[in-house]
Amino acid sequence: MRRPTPLLPAVAACLLLTACGAERVGTQDTGPGAASSPPRTQVTDPGMDGVRVTAVTIPSPSPSPSPSSSPSPSSSFSVTADSLPTDSGVSATYEVTNQGTEALTYTVLFDFTTSSGEVMSNKWETVRDVAPGKTVRGTVRLGVLAPGASPVTRVKVSEVTKVPAGEAPSEAGDCPASGIRVTADEGDAAMGLRVVGLHLENCGTRDYTVNGYPLLELLGEDREPVDGVKILQGSGEITTGAGPDEPPRPVTLKPGETATSSLVWRNTTQFGTPVDVPYVRVRAKAGADPVTVTPHLDLGTTGQLGVRPWKRAAEQPGNSRPGSPE
Repeated sequence: MRRPTPLLPAVAACLLLTACGAERVGTQDTGPGAASSPPRTQVTDPGMDGVRVTAVTIPSPSPSPSPSSSPSPSSSFSVTADSLPTDSGVSATYEVTNQGTEALTYTVLFDFTTSSGEVMSNKWETVRDVAPGKTVRGTVRLGVLAPGASPVTRVKVSEVTKVPAGEAPSEAGDCPASGIRVTADEGDAAMGLRVVGLHLENCGTRDYTVNGYPLLELLGEDREPVDGVKILQGSGEITTGAGPDEPPRPVTLKPGETATSSLVWRNTTQFGTPVDVPYVRVRAKAGADPVTVTPHLDLGTTGQLGVRPWKRAAEQPGNSRPGSPE
């Protein structure tokens, strides 16, 4: 679940155009056409969880349009193509190195910030099937910056999750060999109550039937099981705010149809050590292939997580997290 302040307490991998340790690659072209080739700043940075930014490209600011020095009383401003929002041209190259012993799929959140650290925009990047000991390189682009936003002078890696490649949620449009796609959405939060939706899509060619609750395994940062959390069938013991508990019933999905479930908890913190669960391994039913999603459950000290039964979805909601339904 994405929040304005990232929940992972790791040091963000930052790059700053004017920071110590940054060096200019080559020399800046001052001849004709120089504006079309923004300078790239190379960065030496330790990164986070095997992900680091290696260089940034930020074009020089364009001069703001100004009216004529002597406008006539009847003159007026008009909107032209040049004054419409355009691609900022800001980008950063990065590399992902798998130092583990199994192939992993990485999901990385990049923040584009001002020199004071205020986030102007952020972008998710998914890097799939990184083999052990291998490094994969890529580029993240800011795109269009919101009107009125302050200039971006920093880029940082603010969140990294990594799951076994064989358990990563499939991309929209791709159907696993199992014929089903399991994803988690961005979730909702209100007054300490947290709800994250699970989505089960039949993307195969045959009917698929579930009856009951998703099977869950809660995993910590090391993707090992988390102890001390009771998984409840239904949410009635946690809250009545998520609606009444419904009894499980068989749901048969034809190709293209979707079922939903939800995870419900309170992040109340009282006595004891708060429990964070960054990963949840989900099986649609007994015997189904596992899929590991990353909702990051901040369970507080309640020690409880409710799961609601599968039900047919009236419609499939969209969200911006990679691997989520669109």
